[in-house]
Amino acid sequence: MPTAADPERRRVFRIGSRGRSRRHVVLASLLAAATCLGLAAGPARAAQPAPVSAAADVPEFAEQVLYQAGTDGYSCFRIPAIVTTNDGTLLAFAEGRVRTCSDTGDIDLVLRRSHDGGRTWGPLQVLVQGNGDTRGNPVPIVDRKSGRIVLLSTYNPGENQQIRHPFVQYSEDDGATWTAPRDLTAQISRPEWEWWYGTGPVHGIQLRRGPHAGRMVAPAYFNEPGGSPGGVVLALSDDGGLTWRRGAVDRRDSQTMIPGENTVVELTDGRIYDSAREGGADPDPGNRAYAISSDGGETFDAPFVTDPRIEVPTVQGALLRLSATDEGDARNRLLFAAPAHPAAREVMTVRSSYDEAASWDTWEQGKVIHWGPSAYSDLTELSPGVIGLLYEAGGFSPYEEIRFARMNEAYLDTPNGTRPGIPGPPAPGPTTPNLATGDRSAVDRATAFVRGGASLTSGRFGKALNLDGVDDRVEVPYDRSIDLGAGDFTWSTWFRYTATSGTHTLGWAYRLGPNTTPQVWFRAEPGSNRLRALLGTGFGTATLTASGAHNDGEWHQVVLQRVGRRFLMWVDGAQVAAANSPSGSVTEGKEFGVQGIHVGERVDGTSRFHGSLDEVRVYRRALAPAEITRLYEHNLSGRRGLALWLPFERIDPN
Repeated sequence: MPTAADPERRRVFRIGSRGRSRRHVVLASLLAAATCLGLAAGPARAAQPAPVSAAADVPEFAEQVLYQAGTDGYSCFRIPAIVTTNDGTLLAFAEGRVRTCSDTGDIDLVLRRSHDGGRTWGPLQVLVQGNGDTRGNPVPIVDRKSGRIVLLSTYNPGENQQIRHPFVQYSEDDGATWTAPRDLTAQISRPEWEWWYGTGPVHGIQLRRGPHAGRMVAPAYFNEPGGSPGGVVLALSDDGGLTWRRGAVDRRDSQTMIPGENTVVELTDGRIYDSAREGGADPDPGNRAYAISSDGGETFDAPFVTDPRIEVPTVQGALLRLSATDEGDARNRLLFAAPAHPAAREVMTVRSSYDEAASWDTWEQGKVIHWGPSAYSDLTELSPGVIGLLYEAGGFSPYEEIRFARMNEAYLDTPNGTRPGIPGPPAPGPTTPNLATGDRSAVDRATAFVRGGASLTSGRFGKALNLDGVDDRVEVPYDRSIDLGAGDFTWSTWFRYTATSGTHTLGWAYRLGPNTTPQVWFRAEPGSNRLRALLGTGFGTATLTASGAHNDGEWHQVVLQRVGRRFLMWVDGAQVAAANSPSGSVTEGKEFGVQGIHVGERVDGTSRFHGSLDEVRVYRRALAPAEITRLYEHNLSGRRGLALWLPFERIDPN
């Protein structure tokens, strides 16, 4: 958990007899090609065979919201999981979070069902009421033999996340009714894991091949108190989910790489491929790790290792087998769903592997389902070649909705097209000179556009820019000269205002989003009598708060700095706040679209400043304290590393 037309005739899809009727004509050269079953480090690009269909299917895609924040008595819904029963019913599970969207507190385990392949859905069912406690982390599995649906989940009392127990319950009627949850702590957990234990969250699997065919495998993870990070454990059942036991365990003592929320898939040779969220203090690029089990989940062949072939933010993901040559299909195809942005939870993408996870599509080769904020997800096969994706998504936050997307294999193979949200050429308009020469020539300087009719006024030094708080602001479109990246920086601004309410942005750079979205901003909040700042990267967020809104109508200077692993705020020449800074770049993922620097507004055009601004300077280095003093007292400092300098002495026409 750490951290929603007329129905067609009901379609029967027997999971137990997985025979497929596909219109594939297999080329002789593809039949002769060897299938790669090893999992040594593969190429960056998935080894995709040539097209295998004589006539391409028509791409099909449809999407709807299953769970909407603020409905049905819930503040929000999170943690989706989905399965298709033997009779073709879809079961879409989630956590219904009652009071807040927090991982703790009053959380119910809820369900919606569909009998027509996800085209229409029944009402919300409450499977387990939290009654003030937390019920969640669903892991559903369908027993092919009996049709029984098995659901593993976890429980913790109220706000206490340090006592967590796994439970199991069953449905024998396609999810219409369920048994009461039964505690599995003694069977699949350990006393030291009760400090944190999480099932999934994602669907589990039932093995089809080899001596362990019929075995259910449920992924789980744990953390321990006393500084021991934790790891991954597989829960196993050999009787259709009625009884369970612990299987493979990878326990870590190191803080550098900790496998967490994980998802499993069976390979065609019977091995289990486990892909885990990597939760170490400084994960390697990609934020994923993987391990293999060759004995049906009893043990891992080797400890989890980082997998840079799948680059995602720190987030849960979902695996699914779409096709297998040993079951009569033309090719092997595994799917992996997760956000594709390397740092922020956004750009939900389904990628493929055609060589049994030896290599994976890049995000460009995969299929983007939603370009905006997105987070946890799960996959299921609805019928041969048709999949369902249940995933968290929204416009500003990924936790606004849980959506169900239905698509066929042909849709997965269509190009993504142009990415929306990447700024084009800036609109023409008045400019104010950027006098930074720093490390670049005059032609390399970023251009500062004055928008909304902002005018000049008397400044702290010479003139200043007066902003009306309605539509006035300065936009500096992104270019490499103002990319602060992962390095040190200093950002200084003089401001004067008298507002007593609202939020007044002094500066905002690059992105806007929750959690670890790469961004930098600082603003005045007179209603709360404070100044605030934030620095975000893919590895975390640092926030600063300084008392006093400084809305007395006099000139004040605020300086933000990143100095190594520290994030600092200075006001009027004195350091007033400090926090540990996360590592990583404040422009990570800029290939997905990034704004430049906005002065006097958020990058989405809101929270505009009402007052005057002067002497905006951005350095690609950390000024020394003595330099900050000179800047405050005399408006003097060196030009080394100076990327942006807006003295606001004049406004030039178009």
